[in-house]
Amino acid sequence: MNFFWLLRMKRWAQHPPPKSRVILVICVVILCLILYGIDHYFGWPEALTPAGGGRRGIPLMR
Repeated sequence: MNFFWLLRMKRWAQHPPPKSRVILVICVVILCLILYGIDHYFGWPEALTPAGGGRRGIPLMR
């Protein structure tokens, strides 16, 4: 483990972040897990899949 990360963990232990930031991080992690679960069980919507091509010779839209 990098020495910088050990110093950072020591600083966080001595001066923990505010409760609001901890709640924000937990909410973001939960949102990411929910989105992953939806994608895993239902799949990615076909409407949000890019058509592909671009510069490879297949035009996207005309």
